[in-house]
Amino acid sequence: MPVCTIVIPVLNEGSVLADCLLRLQSLRTKNVEIIVADGGSIDGSLEAVASLVDVVVAAPRGRAVQMNAGAAKASADIMLFLHADTVLPESFINLLEKFSDSSLLWGFFTPRLSGSHGLLRFVEKGMSWRGRLTHVATGDQAIFVRRELFNQLGGFPELALMEDVAFSKLLRRVAQPLVWPDPVITSSRRWEQNGIVKTILLMWWLRLLYVCGVAPATLQRLYYKKSVDKKLPVG
Repeated sequence: MPVCTIVIPVLNEGSVLADCLLRLQSLRTKNVEIIVADGGSIDGSLEAVASLVDVVVAAPRGRAVQMNAGAAKASADIMLFLHADTVLPESFINLLEKFSDSSLLWGFFTPRLSGSHGLLRFVEKGMSWRGRLTHVATGDQAIFVRRELFNQLGGFPELALMEDVAFSKLLRRVAQPLVWPDPVITSSRRWEQNGIVKTILLMWWLRLLYVCGVAPATLQRLYYKKSVDKKLPVG
């Protein structure tokens, strides 16, 4: 049985998916299972990478729905949910060993953004401190969880937006997370293409609206209305 299953939700991610899976091949030799949960890609990306994954799951479009579908096919007791444009640290196997041998139930990584702009350092530090203080993580931070707890909580709430925030709030009610200090590197394209300051303000505004009870479907419409690239992931 695999020691960990990595679930990657995708939708027309041909520009980054092959590189993501190539980076993960060394983990497959260390008993890590790779599942891609596809929401209906039409860019040919899945055909190009079929040999690089263990399982491909077709699911209705929506990151939460796709991740839940991937988790349903997972063989390992530990599952990690990874965005296709996020890179795991070299210490990932060390994390698995520590996590497997402990009573810890879930966790996430310290984030680092790929771009070099100084404001991105401000963004990633804010994400890091928010996660450590509130025990709330975004998908960019690669949430990992024991399958038993995942199933107990019913998986990711199938929301149009903020499913990662909602899920980590459920998890923190059960146990404190392990926050792995070695960072995942996630793409800064969302900030760079839409404008760093503009994106910071937009994400803060969406989170405030979410806390105030605005429906995730409404938040999703607001997000994509403001985004230059309609394919950008929401983290």
